[in-house]
Amino acid sequence: MKFNLWTNNGAMNSAPVFKAFEIGARKLGHDVVHNSTDGIDVIWSVLWHGRMAKNREIWDKARVQNKPVVVIEVGNIKRGIYWKIGVNGVNRDAYFAPTGFDGARKHILDLRAKTWKDNQEGDILLVTQHNKSEQWRNMPSMSTWVYNTIEELRSHTDRKITVRSHPRCRLTDLKFEFKNVQVQDPQKINGTYDDFDFNCKQSWAVVNWSSNPAIEAAMEGIPVFVSPSSLAYDVGNHDYSTIENPLKPDRTQWLNDYAHVEHDITEIQEGIPIIYLTDYLNKTKI
Repeated sequence: MKFNLWTNNGAMNSAPVFKAFEIGARKLGHDVVHNSTDGIDVIWSVLWHGRMAKNREIWDKARVQNKPVVVIEVGNIKRGIYWKIGVNGVNRDAYFAPTGFDGARKHILDLRAKTWKDNQEGDILLVTQHNKSEQWRNMPSMSTWVYNTIEELRSHTDRKITVRSHPRCRLTDLKFEFKNVQVQDPQKINGTYDDFDFNCKQSWAVVNWSSNPAIEAAMEGIPVFVSPSSLAYDVGNHDYSTIENPLKPDRTQWLNDYAHVEHDITEIQEGIPIIYLTDYLNKTKI
């Protein structure tokens, strides 16, 4: 296979990850070009913003032509250390690896699903995401989605709702006519590259469309309400009418498989994500 790395359109921290991908690809005998019109496109994120905005044209063209696109994105296990590399999207919309793994890698990474919590006095943490992402295409404005979600939740519960906006897509036009709703402003953690103070440990439930906070919450033992695009969907709730009696499913296999979604630089250099993607790419490339 030949991979076309769109390094010119990567985030500021993308260079080492692109380089690791190239090393891994060449180690496996694949060809690599940069910012070309040839090969399987490899882009950084599906967030059409800043340096990555030009990736939207590449993505749209490939999807119209039914060609696969490899997407590299920041991971959730430890931001800036682990990375997701999937095909044709991010989160559950993407293909990352086969499923049905045992728990060996989960234990190596020390990933644990904490006991499901029952924080009776906790709030509902409603977490938004970036509205310039492909994940939000054809969706209403974020403020409208928040309003509609609160309206539906309010038909099933009077519990306090905390709205937490995305740290790089803050909501400034929220106006509520609902009681017992507050807004939480994300704060960057000093000394980190890209970590913010997300904390759901005392919450009753987390409501999120498809981004990383739902994964963190599900691992923490907080019930999540998510869309089919969320990587937490298989252990999440999908009907707001059950907000006061959420499902708390077994997370063993989900976590076993999630451990193979993210990889560090060394693993990327070894070509492990590409090995996982090879069969899928061979079936989908034209």
